[in-house]
Amino acid sequence: MSRLISFVLNASTVTFDVPAGRPLLDVIRGDADLKGTKHACREGDCGSCVVLVGEPTGGAVRYRAVTSCLMPVAAASGCHIITIEGLDPGRIGPLQRPFVDEGASQCGFCTPGFLVSLAGHLLNCTTWDVGPAFNSLAGNICRCTGYASIQRATARILGTLRHRVDLDEPRFAALVREGFLPSVLRGARALALGLEPSTDTHGVDRPVAGGTDLYVQRPDDFSFADVALVPTRRGGIRIEGGEIVFAGSATAEDMKRSRELAAELGDMTGAMDLMGSLPIRERATIAGNFVNASPIGDMTAMFMALDAELELVGDGGRRALPLRSFYLGYKNLDLRPGELIDSIRIKRRPGLLFNFEKVSKRTHLDIASVNTAAALRLENGVIVEAGLSAGGVAPVPLALVGTEALLIGRSPDAETAWAAAHSAAAEAKPIDDVRGSAVYKRLLLRQLVLAHFQVIFGLADELVEVPA
Repeated sequence: MSRLISFVLNASTVTFDVPAGRPLLDVIRGDADLKGTKHACREGDCGSCVVLVGEPTGGAVRYRAVTSCLMPVAAASGCHIITIEGLDPGRIGPLQRPFVDEGASQCGFCTPGFLVSLAGHLLNCTTWDVGPAFNSLAGNICRCTGYASIQRATARILGTLRHRVDLDEPRFAALVREGFLPSVLRGARALALGLEPSTDTHGVDRPVAGGTDLYVQRPDDFSFADVALVPTRRGGIRIEGGEIVFAGSATAEDMKRSRELAAELGDMTGAMDLMGSLPIRERATIAGNFVNASPIGDMTAMFMALDAELELVGDGGRRALPLRSFYLGYKNLDLRPGELIDSIRIKRRPGLLFNFEKVSKRTHLDIASVNTAAALRLENGVIVEAGLSAGGVAPVPLALVGTEALLIGRSPDAETAWAAAHSAAAEAKPIDDVRGSAVYKRLLLRQLVLAHFQVIFGLADELVEVPA
């Protein structure tokens, strides 16, 4: 069954009668006949299909660079979608010129994705430094030009804006003023503010959150389905009394940018940057990560160590369930028919020390071989609260309850660190697979538990020698 999906595409409002699960990429290239957004990997890895999704919220529009191959068109309802054609209405402007001058485009296939991703960074960045800008392009793969010329072009753009745009002024208007965005988009943004997202969910029986795994693993089940969930507006992260409350639709990038979360757990930038490229983090939701039930889900490991509680909503009403009780077996969940994760709650605990560790074949943009998170709290120099989890070492995300019990009442010294490391390795039940042997994974978990103590408590030289 098709649905009428309306959104603003570049400078005009459009309506398509298509299945709600149809990837936005296919609508852009096929139904809208805009070929600048490229069809390549279909897995969100190459960045050739990146578009800007502007979501109206609270009278403003927040733009995010996302991979359109993994995004159902229903998620575009009521939004402002900007493709490469929208950034380049028949001219080479100050965004494109450095790419030309620095030879940053050879065959040109990947160039639209780079430019759109960079535009997304310029709309959201909090500094004109080149490091974060290069990081925002991590999800864009150049197959012919190499990266040095792209980095030079990016540095030139940032150098220009550093002298012309104050970071505190309204960014969209400033980029239009400086010619980095065409002026026609100003009116298009106003059009998006007047649209309402579709709320027609009649007959919907295939819920989709971010879709970053579903559209890779089961594309035919969703891309050509007659029904799919029509996503509602995303929620956020807020403090509510003694709890931090996460909307189920909050994303990995929301976690990275949340000031509320950083105030409670420390800077999350390093941990979240290990979870995929920016366009993937902008779509990957917390609830989707949980329900996907991967034994190595990164966000699942984090929230399990934090002893999170799920708020589930369905036909039977609402119920609360500890995340640690959610996994009944491999890909088997305590989730009743029709239930969705509405929100996630963790208790605020002053003085809580948090760390996340992950090892994969590639440092970034890869699935973990083993991951682990630790949440520890001290009083009078001893550990009084311990949360420890691991992924990739059991059929389900694993709470290391034996190791948690071992830590209570002990000082955070080298002896305790080694005891915890050995205990965690003993609790693990890994298997041999493409990401490593069972022996390797146990050893890796042991070393990552030691890394928690090194990062949280500054232990380093004390952990070099293995105790007898």
